[in-house]
Amino acid sequence: MSSSSPGSCSWWPASAFACATPLSGSSDSPATTTSAAATEAAGAALAARLQPGDVVLLEGEMGAGKTTFVRGAARALGFEGPVTSPTFTIGRRYDGGTLPIAHLDLHRLSGLDDEDPALLEDYLTPDAVAFVEWPEIAEPTLDRVAVVVRLAHAGEDNRTLAVEWRRP
Repeated sequence: MSSSSPGSCSWWPASAFACATPLSGSSDSPATTTSAAATEAAGAALAARLQPGDVVLLEGEMGAGKTTFVRGAARALGFEGPVTSPTFTIGRRYDGGTLPIAHLDLHRLSGLDDEDPALLEDYLTPDAVAFVEWPEIAEPTLDRVAVVVRLAHAGEDNRTLAVEWRRP
């Protein structure tokens, strides 16, 4: 297993194990990934603790690796199809894995007040794990937030990932 420091991820598939400690429990220091594959591995490591009904909030600027992180989690949950950003569709549902996965991107919405109240209901179901990118406008209305993941650019292909678990 290759790892540049405790809490770092460096290559797939062994990096899933390197990332498992800081991303699966509570950690005061953020993990650093050095490639898209390592960011996917971090998502896979976090997915190991997810349960049906969990909501994962993903924060970070454009291009920080939010969808890459979701792709890794989706693979770990058994989904083999394409995982792409739902920016222009608001949400996607990925079925065919060990449990349904909902992937939302709320970046284009300025608020939920003018939206159909059922907009999020089709995605935030008790049988699915939901990943919500740009969650700020919806966070006050979300019930089952299990974890918040903050991703940030750290130069070149490096990303920092800070994880805040909200459920034990």
